[in-house]
Amino acid sequence: MQVSVESTGALERRMEVQVPAERVEKAVDERLQRMSRTVRLKGFRPGKVPVKVVRQQFGQQVRQEVLGDVMQSTFNEAVVQEKLTPAGGPRIEPINLEQGADLKYRAIFEVLPQIEIKGVESLSVERPAATVSTADVDAMIQNLREQRPSYSEVQREAKDTDRVTIDFDGTIDGTPFEGGKAENFPVDLGAGRMLADFEAGLRGAKPGDKKDIEMTFPANYAANLAGKQAKFAVTVHKVEERQLPELNDEFAKVYGVEEGGIERLRSEVQENMERELGEAIKARVKKQVLDGLLAANPIELPKSMVDAQVRELQLDAARRMGARDASQIPPPEGFQEPARRRVALSLLIGEVIRNANIQVDQAQVQSRFEELAAQYPDQGQALQQYRSNPQFRRQMEAAVLEDQVIDWLAQRAQVADKPSTFKEIMNFGA
Repeated sequence: MQVSVESTGALERRMEVQVPAERVEKAVDERLQRMSRTVRLKGFRPGKVPVKVVRQQFGQQVRQEVLGDVMQSTFNEAVVQEKLTPAGGPRIEPINLEQGADLKYRAIFEVLPQIEIKGVESLSVERPAATVSTADVDAMIQNLREQRPSYSEVQREAKDTDRVTIDFDGTIDGTPFEGGKAENFPVDLGAGRMLADFEAGLRGAKPGDKKDIEMTFPANYAANLAGKQAKFAVTVHKVEERQLPELNDEFAKVYGVEEGGIERLRSEVQENMERELGEAIKARVKKQVLDGLLAANPIELPKSMVDAQVRELQLDAARRMGARDASQIPPPEGFQEPARRRVALSLLIGEVIRNANIQVDQAQVQSRFEELAAQYPDQGQALQQYRSNPQFRRQMEAAVLEDQVIDWLAQRAQVADKPSTFKEIMNFGA
């Protein structure tokens, strides 16, 4: 087999392969011979069809199949021979397929870039250092109380935390608009679920009031309303005062704590907050490590890999949007940068794994399975299902291996702890 390779770009290669005719004809003969033992033709007993007859009936079809198989197998042999690592499948262009002559074809493909990881020791990482304080737990418990309010009707002016039930009828330049009208609509003042100007117009309102609220829709609102002035005719039906539940054993039971009361609930809440804080800190460190790795190691990216990643992101976005046909798939332009980042990181992480000989830690994989299974009533059955699902195991092993790479890089980077708080990191707390 003769092979020649030409570089036609930074990563693109054009390879011509010439395969001796004898190899092709031998493969054709062997396949026809096998067919003669299984093919059924009128006038012949099964397994007794002469090869000559099989060749007459199926020769051209078999030859085309063999040519495709030989081109694929010899392409794989050629890239190994030339020490090339394709980034994806080749585009095959036949040059000579004539019977009796050497098979000759051209394969055009991209190769993976040569990567030498640099700058690991100079990576600079700020690791947030924070704990969950008693005040943070108090704030979370208060949040849990606010998720279980009750309301009682009052005869007074409405204020924040009250629930006001209203009818409203909105117009723009005297004309009603879609979504601008509702009856017996509840508004929780201060919750921020309505536009601020609309809520402001309801503060101080009493049951039975009729009033107009004039406001301007924000510039970033729905396109048909953005920046427009509207007038809402409002009728106030009732004002209700919010009451929060007492902190007692019954409240604890609402959140699944059957024994131990509020103290046990506080303990479980704190454990959850500490776990979430740890994950958030880990995510911040990971982002800094990966950003630094990318900055220190700019590499040429195979267009085929970027295009494939763009397509994957498009389809993922379409699924989340509930797209029903191809016309609803978002355009590729908005996915170019995230796709390039994903491809670059996958190549760099792969090189770190090879250079450092990092092997997936099966103990961590098992621990992750156990954490997931702990959420189910029958933990043993759930654990068995996780373990026996090959696809899920591969996904978990990939996630664990990536975390091991981040840890390996962070251990060699310049990491400085930066004092912080739960609220700064989680955007919640005291």
